[in-house]
Amino acid sequence: MKPVYRITWAACRAYFALWHRWRVYHPERVPLTGPVIIAANHASFLDPPLIGSGVPRPINYLARESLFRSPAFGWYLRQLNCVPVDRDGAGAAGLKGILDRLHAGGVVILFPEGTRSADGQLMPARSGVGLTVIKSDAPVVPVRVFGTYAAWNRHTILPRPRQVVVKYGQPMDFAALRAEAKTCPKPRLKQIYQEIADQLMAVVAQQEPAPDAK
Repeated sequence: MKPVYRITWAACRAYFALWHRWRVYHPERVPLTGPVIIAANHASFLDPPLIGSGVPRPINYLARESLFRSPAFGWYLRQLNCVPVDRDGAGAAGLKGILDRLHAGGVVILFPEGTRSADGQLMPARSGVGLTVIKSDAPVVPVRVFGTYAAWNRHTILPRPRQVVVKYGQPMDFAALRAEAKTCPKPRLKQIYQEIADQLMAVVAQQEPAPDAK
């Protein structure tokens, strides 16, 4: 970890422990080396640091490119391994940045739903995560977070002292669909992207809630 990243990582761990009484389940399921895609549900600004703080290796995050316009804050975001993407994260430059991090052996957090949930419920997955999975060889770790919507959702100004939980699932291998994608026609390729996204969200949804994290 870069020094700034390590300091922020340690501070986030202390914050989640003291203010949110966090619980972390199965962080060992995230490989300690090599490329990894983490695919998680998204209900709060707390989700990325919560997921990243639960594992002992650096994580690459996505951040809107407009946030990098400030020299000081842009420098800080780069120290946190943030990848600049456009507003919906679907731009070619953002995809290249994500794939570059994966090809370099890094971990990238993606949110198949594409945006934060408005009511805390899981939303349908978008196909973008499937595109990223197909264009990489990385295993995909499905992750479910609980309690972050109650702690800090888009309708509240500041985080509240609610318990938050992060559960890391078993890595998923999409080798068969990756092999098919190499030769299939474009209409089928688009279906594969969506199939992967739907499978990931189905596994995320199967994670059972934790006590006091609703």
